[in-house]
Amino acid sequence: MGAIEQRLAELGLALPPTPPPMANYVTCLQVGDLLYTSGASCFVNGKPLFTGRLGAEVTLEQGYEASRVTVLNLLSMIKGHIGELDRIERIVKVLGLVNSTLDFFNQPQVINGASDLLVEIFGDRGKHTRSALGTSVLPMNIPIEIEMIVQLKPAGSDS
Repeated sequence: MGAIEQRLAELGLALPPTPPPMANYVTCLQVGDLLYTSGASCFVNGKPLFTGRLGAEVTLEQGYEASRVTVLNLLSMIKGHIGELDRIERIVKVLGLVNSTLDFFNQPQVINGASDLLVEIFGDRGKHTRSALGTSVLPMNIPIEIEMIVQLKPAGSDS
């Protein structure tokens, strides 16, 4: 078990099985030392943990939790692609989309769930640039969708 998965265990967290793509795309694509993920959400056992819009059917607290679950799904996708999470040099960028009512303005607080968890797991390497945007609808009525860009260490690197 690598250091990152050990850290997840210390936090009482485990990675879910790697989610497959839901259409004709790949979940991760590496370009140089950067790995781009497709969007992911708060799926647990193939079903959304929550559905609906923030500001209506989904509370701020549920949105925050959905962001944390989504990070675990993203890390599972990354592990499925690179084999070992310890190859992550740093989290570069997080883009969070929040399915929101027109009068909901706390998208950043929802995506804080993802940002906070990444820093809990990776420490300073988890600090990243970020955008948190509201949208009127997301596929399958999911409350959030997040994608990330991560910088990778070279394969076989111990540092």
